[in-house]
Amino acid sequence: MSMTPGHDLPRVFVAGYPGDVGGANTECWHTVKLWRRFGLKVSFVPTWKPTETWRTRLDGIGCPTIEIAADRLGDVPGLPDSTVVSFCNASFLGAADRFRDLGCQIVWVNCMTWLFAEEKRHYRRRGPFERYVFQSNHQRSKLEPQLRRFDYDERRGRLIRGAFDFAAFPFRPLEHRQGDPFVIGRISRAAADKYARDTWSVYNRIDHPIHARVMAWNRRVERKVGEPPAWAECLPPGAETPREFFGKLHCMVQANGGAGENWPRSGLEAMACGVPVVVQNQWGWREMIRHGETGFLCENNEDMAAFATRLAKDERLRLAVAENARASLETELAPAETIWTQWHEIFASVVAARPN
Repeated sequence: MSMTPGHDLPRVFVAGYPGDVGGANTECWHTVKLWRRFGLKVSFVPTWKPTETWRTRLDGIGCPTIEIAADRLGDVPGLPDSTVVSFCNASFLGAADRFRDLGCQIVWVNCMTWLFAEEKRHYRRRGPFERYVFQSNHQRSKLEPQLRRFDYDERRGRLIRGAFDFAAFPFRPLEHRQGDPFVIGRISRAAADKYARDTWSVYNRIDHPIHARVMAWNRRVERKVGEPPAWAECLPPGAETPREFFGKLHCMVQANGGAGENWPRSGLEAMACGVPVVVQNQWGWREMIRHGETGFLCENNEDMAAFATRLAKDERLRLAVAENARASLETELAPAETIWTQWHEIFASVVAARPN
């Protein structure tokens, strides 16, 4: 596949900042690294206080950070009439009018399956943004009917799978020796709607000695899920990096917590690291996993416990699923050249549509 260079495009500004936690923050980082790999010029206008760690990382790939108050955005060289991308950033939505007053063309990457309240208020005032990026067909089917109420048409939308840096998640399945506890777990933001009330019940039904590792845990999550049993280890947000966390799991078992998953980053990370995924047969999971080959899609809690039990008792099957999942990501779901070409088309179309 030909790789269109990014240096034929004007500088792109990202409103927001990457981070270690949260699908949008990590997708932002992986996406910007991909853009830079293909030569796109990128600057960041953070909508919250940037950390020095992330400023250094962005400097390292050639992305300057421009700290400025919202009422002085017009002073940023090159920002008026430019292309601005924001990744599921509620703070950006509060300042979107200022960017649009400067003639900026907005590419909005909503990683959820619903519209933010501030997003709706903005559309009532100004109409839809210039372009929308969806990571899954499931998400697109949920958001586009809502967006049509604000004069959106499908030509503004594009399906682009979230960029993924495989080097950051090496394939290293944790060996499970016969007789040892089977280490299961789940990871997400520390939000109660990410957790199923019956998490402990599902885990307890696994017909094999287990040890559970859960991240991220807080009091609100515990009020919903219940006090951890003796065989569960509950980690606070940021206790480990996702790479470290998945390096200590044999299997990821994540029941339905109520938040409709779009294109779950935790699933990509687990599959990349060699951790088989057992999840509900819903939402974006259906587009990420081929049942029985690259993971397991379950109809109910009994299914989840049964498939986790199979993996605990059949190491050959577990490793085969892990290998299939990693290969699937590399060959089908996230080839860098394909994702870059799709982003290039978006940026080129925005430039071509700008009023003279």
